[in-house]
Amino acid sequence: MEKLTEREITILELLTQGLDNKEIAEIIHISRHTVKAHMSAIIKKLDAKNRTNAVYIAAIKHLIQKNESISYKAI
Repeated sequence: MEKLTEREITILELLTQGLDNKEIAEIIHISRHTVKAHMSAIIKKLDAKNRTNAVYIAAIKHLIQKNESISYKAI
């Protein structure tokens, strides 16, 4: 398995909060197109079927962490 970048891990962690591409893009100050490109790379690297499966794989492989003290959700 190819290693995920720090940005890809951040995107996966934001996905665990139920955020969509637009919300993720706004939070980390990139375009929706760039988020989509990162998601495609993540899915390929993890050999996942879709974004939900990618989060699941990342979680069971301990590639992402749930940090309840940090909320990325925009107010």
